[in-house]
Amino acid sequence: MMTKHENNSPDIPPKIPLNIAIVGGGRACKFFLELLKGNSFPYLDIHIVGVCDINPEAAGLKMAETMGIFTTNDFKDFFKLEKLDSIIELTNNRDVLLDLVKLRPKDVGVVEHNIGRFFRSFYLLDERLKSAEYQINLEKLATQFIIQESNAAIVVLNTDYTIVEANDAYLKMIKKSMQEVVGAYCYEVYYNLKAPCSVSRPALKCPMLETLKTGKTAQVIHEFPNQQNVTTYGNIVTYPIKEQNGEIFRVMEIWRDITEEISLRWEKRTKELKDDLNKMVQEDRMISLGKLAASCVHEINNPIQGLLTFTDLMQEILTEGSPTAEDLKKFNQYLSLMSGELERCGNIVSGLLSFSRETSLEYKNVNLNDVIDAVITLTLHKMELQNIELVSEPVPGMNLIRGDANRLQQALLNLIFNAVEAMPEGGWLRILSKLDETQKKLIVEIEDTGQGIPEKHLDNLYDPFFTTKKEGEGTGLGLSIVYGVIKNHGGKIKVHSTLGKGTKFTISFPVI
Repeated sequence: MMTKHENNSPDIPPKIPLNIAIVGGGRACKFFLELLKGNSFPYLDIHIVGVCDINPEAAGLKMAETMGIFTTNDFKDFFKLEKLDSIIELTNNRDVLLDLVKLRPKDVGVVEHNIGRFFRSFYLLDERLKSAEYQINLEKLATQFIIQESNAAIVVLNTDYTIVEANDAYLKMIKKSMQEVVGAYCYEVYYNLKAPCSVSRPALKCPMLETLKTGKTAQVIHEFPNQQNVTTYGNIVTYPIKEQNGEIFRVMEIWRDITEEISLRWEKRTKELKDDLNKMVQEDRMISLGKLAASCVHEINNPIQGLLTFTDLMQEILTEGSPTAEDLKKFNQYLSLMSGELERCGNIVSGLLSFSRETSLEYKNVNLNDVIDAVITLTLHKMELQNIELVSEPVPGMNLIRGDANRLQQALLNLIFNAVEAMPEGGWLRILSKLDETQKKLIVEIEDTGQGIPEKHLDNLYDPFFTTKKEGEGTGLGLSIVYGVIKNHGGKIKVHSTLGKGTKFTISFPVI
């Protein structure tokens, strides 16, 4: 039974007592009983004197039992109760309502079916509100859990760029407290700017602005210097948070440090490029070897013919009998000449074998003059065949650079081949090396009196596969390989050319 409230205040009218029985002890009945517990009717003193339902497990019926209210499975039992004012029908059954109206005592009212339906609707509405509130709370808890427990730095922003919430990872990243962050502008907190990034630094793309414009998620990669002044990279993804009408009222930003990921990708790509360059260098060496072999065949053929001539002369002398003192003197001369020619052939063959051999990339201290001498040895005969005069001016002393001798040799060889091919009718080639002590650079100049390079081609000179030669005369990789090798050695290359007068390549390397 509900306890009657006492009210002794003369300004407040006394509550009207009302004894009610309920037919239909389901969830709507339970809701009504709970409603009465909360004193929801300020001017009525309602007593529930009985609850009826044919289902003994009905929620409202069982609650009435626990409250000490009379319960039954036959509503006619209510007619025996004293001081019953009214019966509320909550079964939503028209036959039950008609029976109540027919059988009720004259002084007992029956709450109309529509009023019962109102209580049921009130109950269902309350249930839906509870469900919606539960769902909102559940989503809020889930969001808070995701934000706080995520390893990524997360910040929630209003559309005016003010910060609503941030997780520990974000606070740790910016090295500020929650009190310093909440309510502050995002561009001020992280970038120390006085206006949004789109205004202060237009080159710095704002993913939040993109999300506000499109209503969709956006992503950018920003570059940041850290406290050690080392560049780091952050991937920023924004997600819109929308009202029920679809309007964005907040934006969530998720920050992730991808510096290590980018570094690994960069290292992998750099390694791939270096491997590709090494393969190109080796392939280019094979092409150069073919060019060298053609001229070296002639260079080797001459001393071999001399060896055969001296051998025939010595055999003729021996067939005539024992050699005289004069013959032995000639033998010494022949053998000395033959030894010199054999040594010359050996040097040519050794140079070709060394040049053709594929070696692993190895950076060490290299005397650049030795590299230049090796290249001159390989190309000298080719120059002589084309009536090209060589002028070599090496820098005196031991001047070392850090590099790979084979790669440097290939780069210089390509430049000399280009110079030789630019002088089909002959000319002169000057190879000079000098030391720039002020800049600690070792400089190599390769200058020819050839055809020259048109000015319009100078900008594309080092592009892969770019060539001004006729089809079949070149691959267009020579100068791109030269450029790659020199850059890998920390060097620089410049070219100056006058059409019809010649070309000069100037290379500089950091000297040890």
